[in-house]
Amino acid sequence: MANAAESSPNPLPVLPLPDDLTALAKPFMVGPVRVERPFVLAPMSGVTDSAFRRTVQRASRNTVGLLVTEFISIEGLTRSNLKSAMRLAFDPLIERPLSVQIFGAEIVRMADAARIVADHGAQIVDINCGCPAPKVVRRGGGAELLRQGDHLARLVEATVAAVSIPVTVKIRSGWSADCVNAVEIAQKCVGAGAQMITVHGRTRMQLYTGEADWAIVDAVARAVPVPVVGSGDVTTPGEALYRLATTQAAGVMIGRAAIMNPWIFGQLADLVAGRPERPITGHDRLTLLRAFRDMQAERVPEFAIPGRMKQLLARMTKGFAHGTLLRERAMRAQTTAEMFHWIEGFFEAVDAGTVTAWADAARPEAVER
Repeated sequence: MANAAESSPNPLPVLPLPDDLTALAKPFMVGPVRVERPFVLAPMSGVTDSAFRRTVQRASRNTVGLLVTEFISIEGLTRSNLKSAMRLAFDPLIERPLSVQIFGAEIVRMADAARIVADHGAQIVDINCGCPAPKVVRRGGGAELLRQGDHLARLVEATVAAVSIPVTVKIRSGWSADCVNAVEIAQKCVGAGAQMITVHGRTRMQLYTGEADWAIVDAVARAVPVPVVGSGDVTTPGEALYRLATTQAAGVMIGRAAIMNPWIFGQLADLVAGRPERPITGHDRLTLLRAFRDMQAERVPEFAIPGRMKQLLARMTKGFAHGTLLRERAMRAQTTAEMFHWIEGFFEAVDAGTVTAWADAARPEAVER
């Protein structure tokens, strides 16, 4: 079986990590909120809903240091939009500590939205200043705030004044290669009361292309007196520890790698503790997907579940022999039951060592006989 986790497109240099890896995995404080492990689940639009956050937390044995929601519009939140309210939902017994990320540009509405977040029971409210999507930027939110430093400072100051929970800010390295201003923006945000900064090491114009620049993460961490979390291109536990060892970042944010490998935070905990990495079996993956399906069913109608499943399945099966065929069959499924017919057969065959036989029977020409 091929390794299910994608390797980094740009492998990091071999680094002799300290014998005591716990020195790299120190907790940090966001105001009064203690983050026990410096590994953060990234906010991903359309991905990190409550079901996904709980799936990752359970798969990783409750070792995620901080969970962050997908971003929520301050317009929708303050106007009682149903979709925004659903994005705010979380399980307080599993999803802790929880940061709710909000986005927008209006100062009064941002403060009002933060109050709603605080009243809902979140431990932290995070302001998104990194989203590069044109529909967000055109309205003055997301990465556009990187070009509006004074306005952003007022936005943060008003939000801090509105709530008693910590306010944090997620930024990019800058707007473009000609405007890399993360240090200046971070200093303005901290001056206005932000208690943590997350830096994605790409500019807005890069979108998600090229390599993340961790030198700018390090520069920000050295320039401000609050914890800085770095984000970008962390795909393995070893890479997460490498970034902590070679920068002053207090934490590392993991995003797309957690879709491919929801066990990654538990693997990090094992690596730090000196425990051998436990192989992830087909049964483990099938159990996780079933649990994810059941959690989705708690909040979304049946017809919407296959779409959510396809997103997770597409990432989780990369690198598997005949994974492409599974994706083809599952992606065409119209119901959850039909999708799981293919998923269950595939992962049972993975553990039995009979994937080739499964593929022979699953090809369209065989099914249509």
